[in-house]
Amino acid sequence: MRTVLKVVDNSGAKKVMCIQALKGKKGARLGDTIIASVKEAMPNGKVKKGKVVYGVVVRAAMQRGRCDGSEVRFDDNAVVLVDKQGQPIGTRVFGPVPHELRQKKHVKILTLAEHIA
Repeated sequence: MRTVLKVVDNSGAKKVMCIQALKGKKGARLGDTIIASVKEAMPNGKVKKGKVVYGVVVRAAMQRGRCDGSEVRFDDNAVVLVDKQGQPIGTRVFGPVPHELRQKKHVKILTLAEHIA
């Protein structure tokens, strides 16, 4: 909570602040859905500053173990904005996205991503 995350799609928002993680008390990890407030936005985007939105965490600085024994970790905390049904608001996703999102049923985000890590 209260973590400022970078938005990596073309929905119009640049930075959001996490209000609540929708699963568990420990916070959000890769693939988890959060509720966030838009802190910075482009003037002609789809979402405006101050709007409460849903998002899926696609990059996290905290490491996450994979089933083959390796660990994945990113330099920043990033999110893709989605609606209540889980469909992305933007039409493009920038930067690497981990393939663990497939297990969390976010296949639409993976199809929009330019690079899958």
